[in-house]
Amino acid sequence: MKNNPLAARIRPAELCEVVGQRHLLEKGRPLYNLIENGNLPNLIFYGPSGVGKTTVASIIAKKTQKTLRKLNGTNASTQDIKNIVAQLDTFEAPNGILLYLDEIQYFNKRQQQSLLEYIENGKITLIASTTENPYFYIYPAILSRSTVFEFKAIEWQEIVPAVKRGFDILSAENNVKVAAEDAVFDKIAKGCGGDVRKALNSVENCFFVTNTENGVKTITAETAAELTQKSAVKYDREGDEHYDIISAYQKSMRGSDPDAAVHYLARLLEAGDLPSACRRLLVCACEDVGLAYPQIIPIVKAAVDTALMVGLPEARIPLADAVILVASAPKSNAAYEAIGAAADDIKKGNYGPIPRSLQNKHFDGEDAAVKGQFYEYPHNYDNHWIHQQYLPDIIKNKVYYKPGNNKNEQAFKTYWDKIKGERK
Repeated sequence: MKNNPLAARIRPAELCEVVGQRHLLEKGRPLYNLIENGNLPNLIFYGPSGVGKTTVASIIAKKTQKTLRKLNGTNASTQDIKNIVAQLDTFEAPNGILLYLDEIQYFNKRQQQSLLEYIENGKITLIASTTENPYFYIYPAILSRSTVFEFKAIEWQEIVPAVKRGFDILSAENNVKVAAEDAVFDKIAKGCGGDVRKALNSVENCFFVTNTENGVKTITAETAAELTQKSAVKYDREGDEHYDIISAYQKSMRGSDPDAAVHYLARLLEAGDLPSACRRLLVCACEDVGLAYPQIIPIVKAAVDTALMVGLPEARIPLADAVILVASAPKSNAAYEAIGAAADDIKKGNYGPIPRSLQNKHFDGEDAAVKGQFYEYPHNYDNHWIHQQYLPDIIKNKVYYKPGNNKNEQAFKTYWDKIKGERK
């Protein structure tokens, strides 16, 4: 029907027509064999939007003799599940039910549990899809009874044929010729961020905003660019993509790759996520550069303050300065490791009373066997240092901080080795 979205109208009917996902759908691959053999287990399809999960589930439904029922986790209720269960062992579902449950992550624990008995005895075969990591969002008992297949974002080159086919179908349906340069197909395919549905939506938009002259719609590259701008930024602040980009952002700075770091900064900012870009930048300056170049911390803080003051889009300029500086700076995680080791001891209860000389009291009770605090004030001595015990007795020889192999920390180490060596 022409009223349906273009993506629905040209949905593939056979596995060989599905765009991408060759790692799952090539002959001989496990999912392909399961579908062709018809002996289906419960399946969970995991991956971003618009990459073929629903399409593959629909193809499977056509190949089975089970009664197909569809639910969407965003609006389905427990009563909907009861209504489906009531059809079991009736004329409505003589061979059992194939339940396609889209967006299963929106089902709560009780709703997911209500399916367990029936998917376990085989009366309901479940095909569930989710854009979220199933190991975080799906009830473990459902997971243990299902086989998980990961769908991946589709390379833009694979989407170009679908874009061309979309224009051909619109041309035939509307009895108008479409003239479009190759640049149009490429821009739409590149601009959809691996989402075929989004690409086909852009095809429709380009087609219908373009005026017809002498029976021809001339689609320009400028129109395609306008209608696909920013759509390549696949980003959900509550989903995996959010954490993946932030992880790549910090790891690129830590790995001293300024080009990759700026790339992921751009992705964050294009998605409008200025807070995450600033927060991870500050963390990276302290955690990964740290004592190798301690002056970087106030520099990065100033850049972040500037970015937050001016806002987007200008915020990208001071942030780019700071990101490149952090990525290019020498690295040390010595302080990060030191506080982590100290915190680990505290959590394990590996600590004791604070030495008497460090306690905040200046008199002794009558029960004190040895009177006096005996604290030595370091500034009263040469080089402002005197040997005394600071850690509790049970960990008095513990070493948490190990200087990094960089100019700053090695200079400090050399200085204190000399001073402390002379005074011990």
